[in-house]
Amino acid sequence: MINEEFPLEQDQEEELFEHFKIIVDRGQEMVRIDKYLLDRMPNTSRSKIQSAAKNGNIVVNAQKVKQNYKVKPADEVSIVLPYPVRELELIAENIPLTIVYEDTDVIVLNKPADMVVHPGYGNYRGTLVNALIYHFDQLPITSSLSKMRPGLVHRIDKHTTGTLVIAKNEDALVNLAQQFYERSTERKYIALVWGDLIEDGMVNINVGRSPKNRKVMTVFQDETEGKFAVTHYKVLQRFGYVTLIECKLETGRTHQIRIHMKSIGHPLFNDFEYGGNSILKGTTSSSYNKFIDNCFALIPGQALHAKSLGFTHPKSKKWMEFEVELPQGFQAILKKWNSYTEVK
Repeated sequence: MINEEFPLEQDQEEELFEHFKIIVDRGQEMVRIDKYLLDRMPNTSRSKIQSAAKNGNIVVNAQKVKQNYKVKPADEVSIVLPYPVRELELIAENIPLTIVYEDTDVIVLNKPADMVVHPGYGNYRGTLVNALIYHFDQLPITSSLSKMRPGLVHRIDKHTTGTLVIAKNEDALVNLAQQFYERSTERKYIALVWGDLIEDGMVNINVGRSPKNRKVMTVFQDETEGKFAVTHYKVLQRFGYVTLIECKLETGRTHQIRIHMKSIGHPLFNDFEYGGNSILKGTTSSSYNKFIDNCFALIPGQALHAKSLGFTHPKSKKWMEFEVELPQGFQAILKKWNSYTEVK
């Protein structure tokens, strides 16, 4: 079972590509489209078809339809997705890996910033998976849908740094994926957010793809929309205009910390996609503007670091926890803020 929180990582404007097309037979009786497609598409499931419909990827006669649409004779049905139809060959690339721990079943890595985890539209080379297949003869996959993600049971965003666990065999892959699915792992992140957070807290708001821009996530106050998501946060250090926090994930939705913190008025520092890459708090002086620009230049994206990861070892059944230091760029930003607040 692969963790449901795997989106394709995209850095380009989204366009849709036709992956499947069929003209409904003129003698076809009216039937729900999810059932109709399930009978005609190999290696898929009703939940995946329903998810495609929910995300606007099933089109009938040039119009998006929901999973309860009933097909009619001569309907033109298409499934469109935001990446081209392409059989990707995974290319082994000699990219250095920072290994935190390794045994015969798992490997724990410290992912650097500016590295995409797995190949996808716009990112076919230079990913963590390309590096992994160079360093290991074979990593397990669980289905045809996970061929671009061998050994992966979770991921972190391109510009987020920190801990990742990779499965090195089939048993470990299934076991770890189940742990992520059941939320029995423990993940803690360090983030720098805009604004002065007064106290510790929790964000409990559903998260899902934005209907206006499918590349980013949004929050939904209506509990019937999006997916259940909970983030706990704790204040570590206040700098007045920004706050250093620790986030503990109860769920692992795409961009969860980033959109949750934005939703309460505290987007992550230097987060391009969620409005944190401009000055949101502080003075209007030219010296302050330059100070912020110098801070932004130290990291390629949002100030977010997967500090620690805990899980039960798939073979020994012992609880294991790994922690990695903040990357140099993040540390340098904190040093600058410390100096700035002392002078101020």
